Amino acid sequence: MTAFGKLIRTTAFRLTLVYLFLFALFAASLLGYFAWNTRRMVTEQITETVDAELNELTQQYSRGGIRGLVFAIENRALRPGSNLYLLTTPEGQAVAGNIGSLQPGVMDRPGWADTFYRRLDETDTRSHFALVRVTQLSGGFRLLVGRDLEERRRIFGIVAKAAQWSVAIVLLLGLAGGVFVARRVLHRIDAMTGTTQRIMAGDLNERLPVGRSGDELDRLAENLNAMLERIESLMVGLKEVSDNIAHDLKTPLTRLRNRAERALAEGGSETEYRAALERTIDESDGLIGTFNALLMIARAESGQARDNMVDFDAATVAQDIHELYEPLAEDNGLILKVDTQPAAIHGNRELISQALANLVENAIKYGKPSPVTPDSKPVILIEARSGADGVRLSVTDHGPGIPEADRERAMERFVRLEASRTLPGSGLGLSLASAVAVLHGGTLRLSDAAPGVRATLAIPPGDVKQAAA
Repeated sequence: MTAFGKLIRTTAFRLTLVYLFLFALFAASLLGYFAWNTRRMVTEQITETVDAELNELTQQYSRGGIRGLVFAIENRALRPGSNLYLLTTPEGQAVAGNIGSLQPGVMDRPGWADTFYRRLDETDTRSHFALVRVTQLSGGFRLLVGRDLEERRRIFGIVAKAAQWSVAIVLLLGLAGGVFVARRVLHRIDAMTGTTQRIMAGDLNERLPVGRSGDELDRLAENLNAMLERIESLMVGLKEVSDNIAHDLKTPLTRLRNRAERALAEGGSETEYRAALERTIDESDGLIGTFNALLMIARAESGQARDNMVDFDAATVAQDIHELYEPLAEDNGLILKVDTQPAAIHGNRELISQALANLVENAIKYGKPSPVTPDSKPVILIEARSGADGVRLSVTDHGPGIPEADRERAMERFVRLEASRTLPGSGLGLSLASAVAVLHGGTLRLSDAAPGVRATLAIPPGDVKQAAA
């Protein structure tokens, strides 16, 4: 497609043509109304002048008779730029005036009429157009007074010519402006198109150009760039997840295969086979749990879980988690407490419950202070609070804590800090909690509890209609 073809097919150029047509139509209508009003005003002035002269001549006839009227008409007809006059007998013969010829029948019909005429003093045969009024006097005489319409025609011609030039200039300037705007928009669209083609070719670092005007194209480019940033981060995260899955799941799968192979190679009693199968099942359960966690993170990050959002009380979720994990905490020498207040929230109850459960499990695993004294039992506190900034679900332990430099990294997938590598786990608990927070428009924050860690799930206020008990 040629450059001109692309230009005339742009939306900007087509919109310019539409607006140009509407503006030209409006301008033509306005000038037409002005011309018609000017014509009407000139006609009114002519009729007023003719009526005034006709009244004066009629009065002159009443005072001086036919002779006085003839004398008055002859005097007026000799003036420069005079009106048109004609006095005829009852038989239609001309008595006085400056009109040489009229259209047939004009003098027979009293009242106003438009007619062609020719003056007495003109040598050519060219006819003129006039607006005349005929009245019948006593004695059967007829008097015609009129005004040539050449002046009205000239004024109307001037206005018409001005209207033509105005519309022509509007069309010319409008087309020039349309071409300029279309070329400018097309240049920016072509720049965006080139960038998107490079992005589709695999270069996710490319970004759409953003100008300084702040117009709709700049806002569109900014939103698309934000979308590209999100896509790039998701792609990087996907790559990291793939690498982590390949790295972190390879070891348990290899261990699982080696155990099964050793059990087959060494043989043994039924008890030994059963023990090998139980270890294999335990290892498989761990792998299944890892994949389930990855699926839940994927659901949260893709937004699919938004379809299952309901209104409920976050305090009830905290109390349920406390009841579920209190025996496990006691088995590990810990005290699990809960402190809640009514906290209405709109969200996915299953995912928020799972996120809070992950925080409690992490606190139970890694929240023991070192060393542990026999006389004291460390406390893990679950809290649910509601405020102007939303709902906060937090879990606080009194363990060794997490260094501030490692807190952001601890929420990444499959990341396990050095202090936790000796304990079982997949490194997905905090990742899932963070993904659930983002799904609900909130954040997961790790802060220092002095000693220990406080993990806070902050959910901003949503459109809560009623809290579920």
